[in-house]
Amino acid sequence: MLSGLYAKWMTEWETRLTTRDTNRIVRPLEWGFDWLDAVPAPALVQSSLSYASSGIFASSGTGLSTSQSSELDDMIALNRQIVAESHEFFDYRTPQDFRLEDRLPELFPTNVRPETLARDAEIKQRARTGQMEPATFLRFTSPVRTSYPENDVVNARWYPAPANKSRPTSSRQAIIVMPQWNADAFSHNALCTLFNRFGISALRLSKPYHDIRRPSELERSDYAVSANVGRTIASCRQAVVDIRSCMDWLETQGYDQFGVLGTSLGSCYGFIAAAHDPRLRICAFNHAATWFGDVVWTGQSTRHIRAAFEQAGLSRDQVREMFLAISPMSYMELFASNPRRVLVVHGTYDLTFLREFSLDVLDNFKRFGVDFVSKVLPCGHYTTGETPYKYMDGWYIGSFIYQAFKKIARQNAS
Repeated sequence: MLSGLYAKWMTEWETRLTTRDTNRIVRPLEWGFDWLDAVPAPALVQSSLSYASSGIFASSGTGLSTSQSSELDDMIALNRQIVAESHEFFDYRTPQDFRLEDRLPELFPTNVRPETLARDAEIKQRARTGQMEPATFLRFTSPVRTSYPENDVVNARWYPAPANKSRPTSSRQAIIVMPQWNADAFSHNALCTLFNRFGISALRLSKPYHDIRRPSELERSDYAVSANVGRTIASCRQAVVDIRSCMDWLETQGYDQFGVLGTSLGSCYGFIAAAHDPRLRICAFNHAATWFGDVVWTGQSTRHIRAAFEQAGLSRDQVREMFLAISPMSYMELFASNPRRVLVVHGTYDLTFLREFSLDVLDNFKRFGVDFVSKVLPCGHYTTGETPYKYMDGWYIGSFIYQAFKKIARQNAS
């Protein structure tokens, strides 16, 4: 009985947190093929003909118009092609304009709740009155370009670990931190400070269309995940390439042991980056799922995107198919092909990344022989950021990262 009451209370709390923002916008379906011009058109046509002749498309018998059905077929074909040629799709050239920039931190809020606006005003007031110290940020031009110049300048707050003679290997260890979708610019900064105490340097990476990279017409980071299918896929590609580029810069600074921490959408980006880059030997996934489209369809955080897809006549199975290129499940075998230590944290009452999706991740890790640790929080997705669960989550992540890097250091020293 008590467990049932707790589950009801947690579900109600989680629902309140996912419905308090009033600035989510239902935008109409756009296929966004122009965002995926990195994939050669002739190959797309060939794939479309091949899949069409095989009769395995999901578009038949739907509420889509004839033209929309054809575009859905092409999008599914394009996704399958990207998965088959993923190393080419996520390939890049190392940026040549790495630079460090000192500036006063800003919040860049993504909601208009009174408490958030008050916090933003307080931070700006502290900056104006000289009560805030400048922070250091790594900046460079993303190898993946978009039509938004502000988005194409990568931003990563730099937390170098202080020198420690008792841990001579620590200066070679660094982690890239990817917060959740719609995170403000202060999210996860405390974790970076914690990693510094372990002798691990950290780059807190702003995802595409987030904080300082967010186009001026947006209140939220909507362009990272939206009803524009091609742009959503391209955003993931840019995030993956930006992670790998950050490691290139870290290597120039003498680092050679790398990890990634991703939360929610950040975990998807971090997983795909690790699948395509064996340098990422430590991975912490704070909320994880196998299929991108299933999360969009079932998650409370993406109700407005599902609404757009439903209005266009799409089904859950079709949405899964048209996001294959950015689904962790598509790269599970590739991810498992390189040795690494992995943490997965999930919530029992998660209404954004449903529990069944996280269990599917764990089952596939077992099937493919991934070396992983599983931790379960008695809360949901948004409540992970609330007391006391945020401290439990921080303990799981911090202790795992500390032990995993310590193990790598011992292996390298032997």
